[in-house]
Amino acid sequence: MDKSEHYESDVLFFFEGKPRELALYQVLFDMMCRRFPKARVNVQKSQISFYNRHLFAAASVPLRRKKNWPEKSLLVTFGLSHRLESPRVAVAVEPYPNRWTHHVLVSQEEELDGELLGWMEEAYQFARCK
Repeated sequence: MDKSEHYESDVLFFFEGKPRELALYQVLFDMMCRRFPKARVNVQKSQISFYNRHLFAAASVPLRRKKNWPEKSLLVTFGLSHRLESPRVAVAVEPYPNRWTHHVLVSQEEELDGELLGWMEEAYQFARCK
């Protein structure tokens, strides 16, 4: 995966004081590297973004938590042409017609699974065709 020369230090700064979220992100990043070796990653102020031609996924720490959300979690975001009907989707919005942004909360390593990676693959293909 293509990343900046400061990627590692930027990630540590992004997750400063959040070791649980960092550990979850590192598992996610390893999965993303294996599945999308030609993608690029960019650490930004509010999220870590994954791109092919366009943004297809992101990881962040929830800033505003709903009452029932876990205290320590990673928010994995991806875009699709349709709304996913899954209890794993914490929030889904349609900012543009036929462009749905989905947010999935991950608080355990086991939640970084084949189903989530399948959705990321679909988002990767959707972003390539935009």
